[in-house]
This record gives sequence, structure tokens and C-alpha cells, in this order.
Amino acid sequence: MAGPFDGVRIIDLSSVLMGPLATQMFADLGADVIKVEPPQGDILRGIGPGRHDDMRALYLTLNRNKRSVVLDMKAPEGKAAVLRLIKDADVLFFNIRPQAMARLGLDYETVRAANDQIIYCGAYGFAQDGPFAAKPAYDDLIQGAVGLPWLSEKLTGKASYVPFSIVDHLVGMYAAFCLSAALHHRQKTGAGQQVEVPMYETMTQTVMTHHMFGKTFVPPLGQAGYTRQIAPARKPYPTSDGHICTLIVTDRQWHRLFEMIGRPELKTDPRFADIGNRTKHTDTLYELLETSFPLRSTAEWLDLFEKSDIPAMPMQSLDQLLDDPHLKATEFFRTVTHPTEGQLQAMKVPANWSVSATDEFRSHAPRLGEHSEEILKEAGYSEGDIRALMASGVAAGPKP
Repeated sequence: MAGPFDGVRIIDLSSVLMGPLATQMFADLGADVIKVEPPQGDILRGIGPGRHDDMRALYLTLNRNKRSVVLDMKAPEGKAAVLRLIKDADVLFFNIRPQAMARLGLDYETVRAANDQIIYCGAYGFAQDGPFAAKPAYDDLIQGAVGLPWLSEKLTGKASYVPFSIVDHLVGMYAAFCLSAALHHRQKTGAGQQVEVPMYETMTQTVMTHHMFGKTFVPPLGQAGYTRQIAPARKPYPTSDGHICTLIVTDRQWHRLFEMIGRPELKTDPRFADIGNRTKHTDTLYELLETSFPLRSTAEWLDLFEKSDIPAMPMQSLDQLLDDPHLKATEFFRTVTHPTEGQLQAMKVPANWSVSATDEFRSHAPRLGEHSEEILKEAGYSEGDIRALMASGVAAGPKP
């Protein structure tokens, strides 16, 4: 089927992780995403293992179902070409600072003059009405600024980043949500608009939704920091042969756990009588789990928990995840064939649709400039014009 975003065209000026993730979400659901790349290509093309230097692992994972056109936007002819693409587009998406967009001559006013119904969406470091407006930002910087390494230090005694690009991922997903909302608004009103998705503010909301805690109130009723989530003993618990992950929430679940570990008297302990009191004594409860789980194997605990309807999962390695029986049954990981990169392991769109499903593997991650000629023709350029752009280096096709 065509997919829920069939008919939506996105001019994607983004690079690296955050932007390509957001636009791939649209591409997977049917949108026509035109990836505009400089002559050297998206820097992401060079990250990770690969069979070719410009078609490496992270690029392949984040750019399927898109088309690639090479345009040097610093050249007047390149900027003019981008504006011609914008005339027939629904969205212009970028993740460089607005100051850089202005230097390219692609600020909102200029773009709106070319297409007054465009959704002009920028995802970058900081909101433009604050003193950090012009600062550069990357995932690690924002992680540090919003307290994620500090929280790690509270737990382990050592400050560390989350071991994947969590800021790029979450802000990219939020940007996709905001774009969906803007498109819905335009469908109702006919009005395009400018949308700003700042990394710092988005991640501050994400972190502080959990950790405002006692400082939710004025004056404060306690400290910031969700006590359960910053309890040192909150972690995967060692069993006799591995680790187990569990989150026990309800009164009934805790009562069953107390029976299971031979401590039924704790069911009437006032410290653990309800979720409010348990939250105050999180450290004590988690220390109890930490001393109890090594008495049985992971499989034994999982069996007991399933019988008692207590949520639990084994801790898995990345290799174990790739071999997970549930993911195999749902065909989450699939082997696909790329025309130049050979067989690849890909992931399907995790959501399931009863009506508007789409083929998420309808096209491969494109080679640099693979669709340049095709896209420029759609924008109204003649074959002679395209040859001239390519001869000057403003545009480029794929390498032989």
C-alpha cells in the first residue's frame, strides 16, 4: 500500500543522525524524501563498517526509502535549484543552525516567498529567543547539559554518557511528531508555518518530566530526582547464571515476590504498604532484590515470575537481541539486498497498521547523487541545464 504519508514531499537538508532519523520515519510511511547532499555527501556515509567508503553502516540504517540529489548550496545555482525543489514540496527540514541557513540564503522568509504553504522545520541546539541561540550542539553536549551524566554519577560514582545517541534519537522522533502536527494543521487551515525543535529544551522536558519530582511544587516539597530511578540498587540483578530485569509495581506483585523469596512478613510491613511508601523506601526494596536473585537461575526466576504475572525479562547482549525468538517470530530483522552493498540486515517499522500499512523496504539507501538527474528533471531542468550543473560541479550524479 502507499502508506499514510503518500503524497507528502520533504526536502531534507539534514545530516548525521537526528535529522535523517526523523525523515526516514516519514519515508518509511510513504513520503517522498529528497535528501539534498553537498558534493562530499552526508558525513554519516563515512561512519562504521562498510563495503564502500561512502555507504557505511549508520548511513544505510538511517536513509532507506529516500532519494539523493547532490547540490552545492553555497553556489548561487545550487541555492536556486533548492528553491525550485521547494516550490513543489510540503516540508523543508534541516538540522543546521538558523544562522547557517541565513548565510545560504534559505532563511524562512526567503523559503516562504518560494512556497507560502511550506512547513519550514529546523531541529538544532537551542531555542532562538535565548542567549544560547547561536551555540553549536551535539548529542554528548546536550546529554551533559540536561544532567544525564550527573545522574549516572549519582548511581555509579562515575559520570558517563548514555551509550547511544539518545538525544539525536528522541529529538528526531519529537521533530517527526511536530512535523505531523504541522501537516495536520495545514490540512485544516491551508497555512504553512515555521517550526523550531530545539534539542536542549526538548531534552530538558524529557529528563525533568521524570526528575522534577519534589521541585514540581512551589515551594519545593523535596529535592529534584525521581527516587526510584536514581536508586543505586536499581539495575539488572545478577542471578546464579546471568542477569534479570524486573519492575515490580503493584501491591499484588510485591506480595507475590515477598512470598517467592520467603519473606511473607514484609506484606504487612508499613514501609511497603503502598506505592507511596515503597517509593520512599526504594533503596531497601532494591537491595532486597539484589540479595535474593543470585539464589536461582535466570530461567527459574523467569518461570516463577511468569506464573505470578510479575513483569520480567532477561538481560540480553546485542548479539542475543539479534537472535531473539520473539523478534524472529515477528520478522523484525530482515535480510534485504542492496544493489551495490549486497545483503544487509534491516529492521522493519515497529508499528502495525490495519489499513494504511506501507512497504518499508520499497527502496534502498541511495548512493550519493543517485537520483540527481531524475530530481532535477522533476524540478523542470532540461537535459542541457543538468549537464551544465554537473559540469560546473554544482550538481553530481553517482560514481560509476
